[in-house]
Amino acid sequence: MLKSIQKQKNRMYAQRKKRVRGKISGTSTRPRVTVFRSNKHFYAQAIDDTKGHTLAYSDGRKMGLKSNKEDAKKVAQDLAKKLQDQNIDTIVFDRNGYLYHGVVASFADALRESGIKF
Repeated sequence: MLKSIQKQKNRMYAQRKKRVRGKISGTSTRPRVTVFRSNKHFYAQAIDDTKGHTLAYSDGRKMGLKSNKEDAKKVAQDLAKKLQDQNIDTIVFDRNGYLYHGVVASFADALRESGIKF
């Protein structure tokens, strides 16, 4: 891929991330759930932005999962179970600059099916 095209993609990703992140913030009762996807793995964590602490996380790599729709659902179920153990049932979803389709949308739908509201 040409360097100029990759620079443009990185710039657009950074703009989307900044735009989304500027509008939302998490608290201890309603944490911000952010996702990160690489070409191989999928990660998610719930963050209390007032204290700057991670309340719960789910690591697809440690679970032996890949970055596809089915495995994103398993990561979502794991994170939902950890959140419900802490009596958290509402969140703020941070797509982290990724477009809301594919793996990210599958993750969000699985969170909703597991009883987490947002």
